[in-house]
Amino acid sequence: MSNDKDISIKQKYVEERIREAERTLRKLPEEKIQGYFSAWPAIKHDAVELLNMEKKVHFPPLPEEIDEMEVVLFKWLPMLEPVERKIVWLRAERIPWKVICATFGVGRTKGWEIYKCALGKIAARI
Repeated sequence: MSNDKDISIKQKYVEERIREAERTLRKLPEEKIQGYFSAWPAIKHDAVELLNMEKKVHFPPLPEEIDEMEVVLFKWLPMLEPVERKIVWLRAERIPWKVICATFGVGRTKGWEIYKCALGKIAARI
């Protein structure tokens, strides 16, 4: 019984690390294509417009977060089959099960089994 509990704890750890890797990847700046520019003049906003704009504050990821993300992306995910990898990543992006199951043509239970099996594979190898 304790072995099952250890595996479950490792699976939770793996799941959280994969979700953290997805969040870190989202924090990285977008790649911009060099050489393109806009000939339009910059828009000057008045003070009221500036106050009413929603301002999203983006904090870049820390170097440690990037290192952890690289471990997940380049060491853990390649351990999985392509379908397992896609399902695990879609769940990390918090895509609903209904969408995932429709995408892969499986039922909710089968999708969940693939997901848990994939987490178990990673947990057993780390």
